[in-house]
Amino acid sequence: MNGVNIFLADGFEDIEALGTYDVLQRAGIKAELVAISDDPFVTSSHGITIGTGSFLSVMDLDAEGTTAQDFMIFPGGMPGSRNLADCKPLIKAMKQHYEAGGSLASICAAPGLVLGQLDCLEGKKFTCFDGFESGPVSKGAVFVPEGVVADGRIITGRSAGYAIAFGLKIVETLKGPEALAAVRHSMFLD
Repeated sequence: MNGVNIFLADGFEDIEALGTYDVLQRAGIKAELVAISDDPFVTSSHGITIGTGSFLSVMDLDAEGTTAQDFMIFPGGMPGSRNLADCKPLIKAMKQHYEAGGSLASICAAPGLVLGQLDCLEGKKFTCFDGFESGPVSKGAVFVPEGVVADGRIITGRSAGYAIAFGLKIVETLKGPEALAAVRHSMFLD
């Protein structure tokens, strides 16, 4: 799966999805909001309904040509993270994407529930919302109680309070330190 895609399920955490999307847009990164259902409207955990630009069911899920510049992003929130984790086509696509060399980013409960379904986590450092670390830890991953953790092609964030830092880490990964500095400056974060 090519490009940068943020997957949304009903119950997603508003700031983790939209804050990340906003930061990526500020860096000139074209990110697509993707509904995992066939309904273009997805409702957040706080009752805000937004429209998405695509549906999982119509996306080309083929992993051919996938590189580390291609990101699948999973916001947290409940029950959004659980809804993402229960979507079998999404989990299958995530595994194929990562095996083909693609990158993953996940925040809050989603690292535990979604990324925790990967089979190749041995020794990988990650963070997540407290209480959701058991899935990755059971597969040999190492929980690090920090705001944002990057390890290879996986970026994880701890909670809604780190949504901007999470988005900035994706920007730095995709576009480098100069783009990161420009976005930080535009947001008065420096």
